[in-house]
Amino acid sequence: MGHSTKSPEEHTEPRITVPPPSGGTCLERLRARWQNAGTLLCVGLDSNFDRLPPPVRRNHTTLLAFEDDRQGAQIEGALVTFNEAIIDATADLVCAFKPNSAFYEAYGPPGLRALVRTIAYIHARYPEVPVILDAKRGDIGSTSRAYARAAFDAFGADAVTLHPYLGHEALKAFLERADRLSFILCRTSNPGAGELQELRVRAGDGMPGAGSDSGPLYLTVAHQVASEWNVHGNCGLVVGATYPEELRRVRAQVGRLPILVPGVGAQGGDLEATVRAGVDADGQGLVISVSRAVIYASDGLDFAAAARREALRLWREIKDLRQVHQP
Repeated sequence: MGHSTKSPEEHTEPRITVPPPSGGTCLERLRARWQNAGTLLCVGLDSNFDRLPPPVRRNHTTLLAFEDDRQGAQIEGALVTFNEAIIDATADLVCAFKPNSAFYEAYGPPGLRALVRTIAYIHARYPEVPVILDAKRGDIGSTSRAYARAAFDAFGADAVTLHPYLGHEALKAFLERADRLSFILCRTSNPGAGELQELRVRAGDGMPGAGSDSGPLYLTVAHQVASEWNVHGNCGLVVGATYPEELRRVRAQVGRLPILVPGVGAQGGDLEATVRAGVDADGQGLVISVSRAVIYASDGLDFAAAARREALRLWREIKDLRQVHQP
């Protein structure tokens, strides 16, 4: 396992030590974390400069000549310092880290540099932990190829979130990367998700009720991804924790396909309902992503220690729930 440095406060809880896997695809590494580290928890690195603890924001001053350069260096340095402390504090408790690209793109070049440095830091120190870039990409062929190169090669992500509205052809550049993992939006956690995702459509071949118009669109997406798009065994789905009944229906449709589940914590998703509805036949199969509740557990110098306490609480709760709801 990667080495751990001390965050602003000493870790007082015992660390979970797991031998690293010898390479492998993103899905293999993810399954190793589920199995060997016993964790379904993912920490979302949705770091916003304005929400960082004041001492972290103020601690990055430079002597650069131009104000824009000074401000950019301060933003980049603060984001990287904050992320590295959160990563060190929680790496042994997670199956993945998930930076959301929007929070870094919003700051332009300094933010993008911070994103690249954050992913590189995880790979260098905790190579057993996959990095999911939450970017929700999807476009026509040539543009999609450029997006895939950006996510996997320029940023170095192990996995990425995608949207399916343009169809399989538009995602081929991602899906052809057999060593990476693509999480495709299915039933998302936002309040307005049902506007399109609940539309009734004709059930496809192989689906329950095939030939009738009795199924919601999100189940058609789940069926297509699991049965048609997953040629290389590197597909997953995104289903929000705010809709546990829909999560249950998706799990019944896709078997052991990995499901990324945002929405626990600040968005109000229920952890017990998520585990009960979403684990696969092995009691695994979920990447339960929690962002703000962990990374902003404190706005003081103890932010990393507070993040670890919250992550450890979630890890223990998920572990207990898995024992109760193991299929």
